[in-house]
Amino acid sequence: MKSVILCADDYALNESVSHGIVALAEAGRLSATSVMTLSPRWAMDAAVLAPWRGRIDVGLHLDWTSEFALAAGHGAPLGALMRRSCWPGLAPAQVRAEVQRQLDRFEQHWGASPDHVDGHQHVQQFPGIRQAVVDILAQRYPTGPRPYLRISRPVAWQGGLKGRVIAGMGASALQRLARSRGLAAAPFLSGIDDFQSDVAGYAQSMSHWLAEAPEACLIMCHPAQAAEPGDEIGPARLREWSYLSSPAFAVALQQAQVQLARGQILFAPTP
Repeated sequence: MKSVILCADDYALNESVSHGIVALAEAGRLSATSVMTLSPRWAMDAAVLAPWRGRIDVGLHLDWTSEFALAAGHGAPLGALMRRSCWPGLAPAQVRAEVQRQLDRFEQHWGASPDHVDGHQHVQQFPGIRQAVVDILAQRYPTGPRPYLRISRPVAWQGGLKGRVIAGMGASALQRLARSRGLAAAPFLSGIDDFQSDVAGYAQSMSHWLAEAPEACLIMCHPAQAAEPGDEIGPARLREWSYLSSPAFAVALQQAQVQLARGQILFAPTP
């Protein structure tokens, strides 16, 4: 058996996302979730997630591009943020303040440090953001258990051009920075999807992802129990939830000889 992290992103985005993720956790179909702490739902949804403390990884989904980030004043559409992060650059003091603010909001309602840190649309590894993330995590959590980082480096050629762009925005650079500060990292990412397939197509993709995943790979997913109005990938979220909650997914795990595991256990320092 190989151990893989299956992480549901976007917790607290809306009611259907949060309830869907909790239902999958109850069924043993997830080992991690990432939280959008800028959402006004986070305080309420933290209480719903509380029974799963220590049973799945619960981490910060660092956010610069969602409607919550735009409303908060620091956000930007993805394309604009990608350009700004490379040239002319983001203001370092403002970036550090925002990373600290989102960590504060996580801890305020969760009552503990995050198990991991990643980013909505992979912003955790963008130029101008990654250095601040690593420095703050190393300083804020000098002793264990410390959050591990998601390195958005696709397995093999998964994700096509989208996967290459994601990696090119700083996967290797973030891994080097994490290593230099003694922070653990999930080194490979799977689950990159175009959100266009039906349930059968998603099932086929998941079978490939499970088969190709190296040990300690992180597979991301975006499930929800319903397609909420205004969520452009809402129908895809519902399809993902339908498959991940089905007996077919349990069979796929067995066929691929995969067990879902927490990164806090996989990356724990050896005594």
